Amino acid sequence: MTYEIALGDRAYSSWSLRGWLLFERFGIPCKARYARLGSDALRTLIQEFHPARTVPAVRFPEVAIGDSLAIAEELAVRHPGVGIWPRGPAARALARSLAAEMHSGFRPLRSGCTMNLRVSYAHFPVDEAITDNLRRLEVIWDYARRATGSSGPWLCGDYSAADAFFAPVAARIASYALEVSASAQAYVEAHLDDPAFRRWRAMSLVDGDDRLEYFHDCPRREWPGPTPLPARAVQHGKPENSACPYSGKPAAYLMETGGRFFGFGTAFDRDKTLSDPEAWPEFVRLFK
Repeated sequence: MTYEIALGDRAYSSWSLRGWLLFERFGIPCKARYARLGSDALRTLIQEFHPARTVPAVRFPEVAIGDSLAIAEELAVRHPGVGIWPRGPAARALARSLAAEMHSGFRPLRSGCTMNLRVSYAHFPVDEAITDNLRRLEVIWDYARRATGSSGPWLCGDYSAADAFFAPVAARIASYALEVSASAQAYVEAHLDDPAFRRWRAMSLVDGDDRLEYFHDCPRREWPGPTPLPARAVQHGKPENSACPYSGKPAAYLMETGGRFFGFGTAFDRDKTLSDPEAWPEFVRLFK
């Protein structure tokens, strides 16, 4: 079964990232449809997901719903084996509590440090309310790992919806160089290194023009996540593949990396790949 999901700008829509991760990270097929936040195109798109009024919104066979927490719960019921919530009752209850707190809280951090995956600032001034939010994150993240005995990078054992909900928070900490404890920073780095997160960010870098209202006049630094494999778009060259690794379309749009040439079916498929080649399993299989 394939669902449809309505989403906003990849670079700037934190709720869209959460909704997308609930499908991508748990292997649930969906057809994603995008429109820019605040645009007439988004208003038209969301009408097809009535009565939802915001993104993300999902069309199930029987009904369309909005709200990422409702989407997580409904997917967990329809796909009980994929691990959206932890299996153990204590870890599951805690993961739900964490997701709910993120869903309704941390407003100073969310409004003062709006998500922008296209930039990272070296110095960004924060007020006491944002600092209080950061200290609260440290408390609940550390508590979750202790209470559930999580030995890996995620909060409640394996990756769960709670981690999907905090992915945009990790993005904000990275974008604004916000100071957090060593354990909280390790959790942020786990998100930055997560292949699904990397794929979303790679697409965000080539998803339309910059929206200047999301940028600040502050010194910038390199993005703190993994350094992508160098790649560039080219007009000429003989690709090693004849068909796009994603769509199977003729390899008409070319990319060069390490002296090797690869082709893709659309300019977007090429550009998302050159943004972070190693984030895409289809390309990695071709590249080996």
